[in-house]
Amino acid sequence: MKYLYIYIICLLATVLVACRGGKSEELVSRKGKMNDELKLKGDKTVYGLACEGCNDSTVILLPNDGSDPVSYDVYDAHRNHQVMGKPSVGDWIGLVLNPEDSTVADLVIDLDELKGTWCYVVMPKMRDFDNMSEKLQKRMMRDMPDSIKETFMIPREYGFTLKRQWTAQSVGYVQENNLRESPVVYPKLGYFTAWHIWNGKLVMTSGEPTFSQNSKEISIKNMRNDTCDIVFLGHDSLVLASDGQSRSYYRNSDVKNINKKAKEIAAKQKAQALDEIKN
Repeated sequence: MKYLYIYIICLLATVLVACRGGKSEELVSRKGKMNDELKLKGDKTVYGLACEGCNDSTVILLPNDGSDPVSYDVYDAHRNHQVMGKPSVGDWIGLVLNPEDSTVADLVIDLDELKGTWCYVVMPKMRDFDNMSEKLQKRMMRDMPDSIKETFMIPREYGFTLKRQWTAQSVGYVQENNLRESPVVYPKLGYFTAWHIWNGKLVMTSGEPTFSQNSKEISIKNMRNDTCDIVFLGHDSLVLASDGQSRSYYRNSDVKNINKKAKEIAAKQKAQALDEIKN
């Protein structure tokens, strides 16, 4: 009886490891809580790990509670381009089930593939540019000296990083008080702190940060949640849509260098602007 008990325990452990692919730590989130305990209110997404046997018509999911794997029909989801990413064995995934048939998943998201750093390129505008007439805008850009364009009209990378435990951070963020002297302004970038999935949609949490003098302490106020649809998810590309507009992102793992370049650009523009004022 003793040996039978040991055999059963070992067998169960083997099954769990096979399904989890060495990623069992993904199930545990902030302060030791399970991912399901941190779900947003009203979120009906089913979370778990992809098991062996997933294909274009079926997803086999090991639920977060460690119960037996469950098979879901995803044939229509594939046909309707509602499988985001390419789930592999052990990947953390989320399923939105059909409201009339709980064995069918209408949407599949590979959350492990969604995690990472996603960027896009932005260009600055002259201050008060939007308050000018279109004719004046064109004339200003036409008559602007090349030296000014080279100094101030510099593209920057924006983006965000989606991490474990539903945490997030902004990429390319520069403190606003460093930019007041610059004659150009960049689109506003949210200061992201968290992310979630809500019934198949991506929810990004951001706020307004206040930095201490040494920038080591940050307080955040006016927190808000922005919701968008995941239109496409590939290994190196992501498309999100909200309010009838979409934006494409590319994957970039060099967060440190992106932030360094953003600060260097801001510092250069600030120094040039101060020099122009003095002269």
